This record gives sequence, C-alpha cells and structure tokens, in this order.
Amino acid sequence: MSVPIFNRAAHIRMTEIVNTQTPPILHNGPSEKEMKYDRQLRLWAKTGQAALESANILLLNSGCGAVGVETLKNLILPGIGRFTIFDDRTVKESDLGVNFFLDEPCLDKSRAQCCAELLQELNPDVNGDWFPKSANERLDHVLNTSPVFTMILFTFPAKREHVALVENYGRLHRTPIVSIHSAGFYSYFRIDLQGTFPIVDTHPDTTATTDLRILDPWPELENFAMDLTHDMDNLDNHKHGHIPYVAILLHFLEKWRESHGSQNPGSYKEKVEFRKMVESGMRRDNSEGGEENFEEAAGAVLKSLGSKPLPSSLREVFEYQPLDPVSHLSSLDESLLKQELQSEARSRFWLIAAAIKAFYEKHQRLPVPGSVPDMKAQSDVYVRLQRIYKDQAQRDANEVMDIARCTMPGMGEGIDMEEVEMFCKNAAFAKLINSADKDPNLLQKVVESELSMNSEGTLIPIYLALSATCHDAELSAEQILASIKSILPKVPAEQLADVAGEVARAAGGELHNISSLVGGMVAQEMIKIITKQYIPIDNTCIFDGIGSRCQVLRL
Repeated sequence: MSVPIFNRAAHIRMTEIVNTQTPPILHNGPSEKEMKYDRQLRLWAKTGQAALESANILLLNSGCGAVGVETLKNLILPGIGRFTIFDDRTVKESDLGVNFFLDEPCLDKSRAQCCAELLQELNPDVNGDWFPKSANERLDHVLNTSPVFTMILFTFPAKREHVALVENYGRLHRTPIVSIHSAGFYSYFRIDLQGTFPIVDTHPDTTATTDLRILDPWPELENFAMDLTHDMDNLDNHKHGHIPYVAILLHFLEKWRESHGSQNPGSYKEKVEFRKMVESGMRRDNSEGGEENFEEAAGAVLKSLGSKPLPSSLREVFEYQPLDPVSHLSSLDESLLKQELQSEARSRFWLIAAAIKAFYEKHQRLPVPGSVPDMKAQSDVYVRLQRIYKDQAQRDANEVMDIARCTMPGMGEGIDMEEVEMFCKNAAFAKLINSADKDPNLLQKVVESELSMNSEGTLIPIYLALSATCHDAELSAEQILASIKSILPKVPAEQLADVAGEVARAAGGELHNISSLVGGMVAQEMIKIITKQYIPIDNTCIFDGIGSRCQVLRL
C-alpha cells in the first residue's frame, strides 16, 4: 500500500489560491450597538432605542429598597442614558438578604452608592450617580440642580416631605411619576402621567392595520384591477389562479354595482350574496379543486366591505383640548406650568393630529396606511400592487404635511416627514392615556363597585392595605383598618381583615422574588412611556403573590 507524501510546495500554492479567493470582509454589517441590543431593537426600533438612551431616571429609594433597584436593573440592561439614586440609608444586615446588589463589604456604607456602583457594572454605556454624598444634601437640592428627569420612580414607605417634593416637581416639569409599594407577597405600582399622554405607535396587530379601500379605490388601483380582470374568463389557469384578491373584489364589486343601481353591498345578507358571486368565478377544474386567490377574496368580503367609522380613540384625539393650570400652585409655578401646557399644544404630535383632522374633514377618510397583506399573486404583480398602495400613502402623507405647514406657519416647519408618515400609518390606532378629568370621588366609586360586584376576585383590598402603610410600614392590622375607614367609612372591615393582617405581618419587609417580578413589570411600563410605544397601563396595577394574580384599575 502506497503512503501519500506531503507536498509542501503544493500546499503553499493551494493556501495562496484559497487566500486570494476569500471574499473581502464586509464593513457595512450591524454595528456593535445593534448586535448588543438586537432583540429589543426588533421591539421598539432605533427611534425607541434613541429615546431610551436619552432618558434620565431618578430613583427615590426607601424602605427595603429592593423593588426600586430591581426596576432600575431592568432599565439599565436595555440601555437608559442616565440614572440617579437618592437613598439616605446605610446598608444593614437586613438589606443583604433581600437585595442581590448588596453584599457584606457594603455594610454601613451608603446604600445609594453601593447600588449605583454595582448596577452600573451591568451596562457600562449607562451613566449613574447617587445622593446624598454628604449629611446635609437634601432631595430638593438634587431636584433643582440635576438635568430635568425623564421619569421619577419612588418606593414606599416614603417620607411625606419627599413625596410632596416629587409630586410638585412632576407637575411643574410634566414628568411622569411611578410609585411602587411591595410588602411580603403583596405589591402595587401606580403611574401618574401628569396629564394626557398621547401614543401613536401603539403596535396594533398587523392584520388590524390593513385598510385596502375596496369601497373607495383611487384611479391607479382601479386601473390595476381592470388591467388584470378585463379578460379574466380567457386567462390560462396559472394567471387566473394568481390574480390578487384585491383585483378580484374590485372586479366583482363593479359587476354588483351594475346590477344594483350603483350601490355597494350593505346588509349582511347582501354581503353573503356578493361572496357567493365571488366564489362563482372560481375555477374548479384544477388538481386542488379550487383556487386559493378566490378563496382569499371570498374570505375577505365581510372585512373589506364593512364601513369604517372614525375610531373612538382617534375621535378623542381630535376633540382633546389642553388642560388649564391647576389652581393650587403658586403664581410662579402656575406660570411655568402654563408654559409647559402651551408647549404641549405646540408639540409635533398635536400639530400633526390637527393636520390629520383637517385631512379627514376634507376627504371623509383617514390617510391610506400603505401596507398590503400577503396574498397569492405573481411576484411582479404583487410588487406592483404594493407600489400602488405605498404611492397613495405617500401622497396622503405629503398632503398632511402641507396642511400642517400651511395652517400653522412657523410651527409646522419643525415637523419631520418620518413622523408624519408614521402618524398617517397608525392614525386609526392613536390613543390618549389619562385623558379623562380626575374625579375626586373615583377611589370611593371603584372600591364600592369592586367590593360589591367582584368581591371574590378583586385585589382592591391589597391596594387599600398597602396605601395605609405608605408612610409607616409597622402599623398593626387594626391600625390599617382604622386608616382605611377614615378615608372610606362605608367599606366593610370583614372584606379587608385578612389582607390587613398579611400586610401587618410583613411589616414593610420585601420578598426578593416578588420585588424582582414586580420590578420587571414596572420597567416594562416605564419603557413604554419613555419610548412612547405600545400602551401603558392606566393607571394602577395590583399584584397578589399568594394567588399569582394581577389586576389593573384606574384609581
């Protein structure tokens, strides 16, 4: 048997050939940041990430402090720009068992400093700071000397004067505030958006955003359908089976109008009849026994031929008027708040909303979103159809932009075309959070309704018991019940006794697994607010760790 001899020269030549054939390294791939944040960029895109990276968050930490730090952890990991912790406590033995960001070397040191330093290790791209750095450094000094905070987060039990400072700061700067209270197995968090909070990019289901305008086509779409269907009966099976269902519906709709006095199918009975007309055009002499494109057309009849009234959420946007300054502020504070409210009225959101309202009043329709669902069609035909819808969407967006600039000279110049296009695409799903005026008796009404209509399933007793201990965690069960009774005298004590006992037993102590879970929930809602994407809760979420249940209530 011959043994192969290694030929070094041949090996070198082969290596040279391989090296010369190796394709060049591409330098236009994803950046390091894009690779780092790849998954979350798929959720809120570059615009959301940019908003997150410009955010400045303040955590006013008190009590055990675990839930606040866990929330901050879930904001630092996705890359907020900056955070500040204000916590005037030093680390005790009890902190080590509930806060995973503290260890023995932290004992007797500033809890704010230790948490800030260890949290920052999670993401070096995030800037962190902590206070107080001296015994006489107060919260009001931090609020007045720091850059304006994007959001403020504070945990109960908290000092009354600290809560008052934060609430006043939030009113003046229109800064959303999130408060969290976690004790034992129970927790709640509450979001105060400081007035109406508009959201355009609510991320509705993709099928919900489809608006094909079958009943109100424009000339290019009509010509497209006519071009494909004018000799439909003489097409070969392949072309007949690949006519997009949009063209099929427009073709048969024209036939229907010819025999029904130019009227569209209106009632359910007429739509069923029209669907049968569409199905009658299907060829059944192929191997599948039918044509998928005609099945898609028949399936889309009820959805595509229905009237589209103005969505109630968008009507609320159109009818909204900025709030007046609150009466109890000082004259200086009121002046500042007036400036904030005037700034809100001149914000890009409201300028574009006013332009879309004018567009709707002129055309009696919203701008075309421009998206086309997947459907059976030849590739070149489908691309043509996509272009027709995108071109019309662009024309509508251009008209909205022109309206904004013409009707609001000087203010409309700062509007970005991408914002207009995004608003036009999602106009039907724009939403205002916290738009209703606050009813001073809302808590009483909700409590009475929940305890009478949903006494077994409601979590409102947890909220009431925790709220009673928001400044003093060591109240007894009897004191908790007495505190609730002082605010809501009609609430039956027997429906609150068990929860009051559990909160009293916890005495303000946190369980790390509960605080970690709630911290993740709070961070998720804060990201929605910072990025102005998706729909945050309105406005209180209560968590029962014993029954593993949540309930969202507007209180």
